[in-house]
Amino acid sequence: MSIITISRGSYSRGKEIAETVSERLGYKCISRDILLDTSDKYHIPEIKLIRAIHDAPSILDKFVYNKDKYINFVQSTLLNFLKDDNIVYHGLAGQFFVKDIPHVLKVRIISDMEDRIQCEMERENISYDDAKNILKKDDEQRKKWSMNLYGIDTTDPSLYDLVIHIGKISVSDAADIICHTVAKEQFQTTAQSQKMIDDLALASEVRSMVFNINPNIGVFAFNGNVHIQTKAREIQEEKLVEEIKNTASTVKGVKNVTVEVQPVAFYAD
Repeated sequence: MSIITISRGSYSRGKEIAETVSERLGYKCISRDILLDTSDKYHIPEIKLIRAIHDAPSILDKFVYNKDKYINFVQSTLLNFLKDDNIVYHGLAGQFFVKDIPHVLKVRIISDMEDRIQCEMERENISYDDAKNILKKDDEQRKKWSMNLYGIDTTDPSLYDLVIHIGKISVSDAADIICHTVAKEQFQTTAQSQKMIDDLALASEVRSMVFNINPNIGVFAFNGNVHIQTKAREIQEEKLVEEIKNTASTVKGVKNVTVEVQPVAFYAD
């Protein structure tokens, strides 16, 4: 019992590999399902979620927090999927959300640019130069996105347990390698690692619920006990704590809520 996340650039055959692996292992394969479930649960148009996990944050996003909110919603939905184990997830961002969970095998699929260009040309019926420009722009956007939000370059091989270069290695070969590796003892789910992902999922769910109350918030969960850190002016503290506690307590699995408020200095003109 394990979780596999597959990260890839556009037209690197990551989807085919993920589907092959899931079929061989009998695991559930998810990708766009996450966006559909998130859209339905939080009543957000799917296009807004797609932009949130694809486009790099703008200056405006840093002030209105929309992108951060949408990404947190996606994270919460994904973690609730992954709690059930035996999952292959392919798509952007998955490995960031579970980077410290031991039973997650993190895979990166890479492919030669020329091969990717040919795939883009055939699929979109466009010229060589147009295909090349589209792929370069997409790669730059993905890198900018992850650097802005997480300070991480998705192409950094140290983020992954496996990096597979599709070329001489076929889709079937890549699936063989992944299936062999995930069977190793170190990638098997334990009671401790399951508890880690359960706590992570609960914290993310709570953060999604209280985000609109105060976006500058940190949430930590342990065995159903939720600790929330936030900032507020002293005059707002009592009301804020009550609202956060009441909202967080409605989340299934929450046993107790504590709120730590750090004071915000206020300077009059």
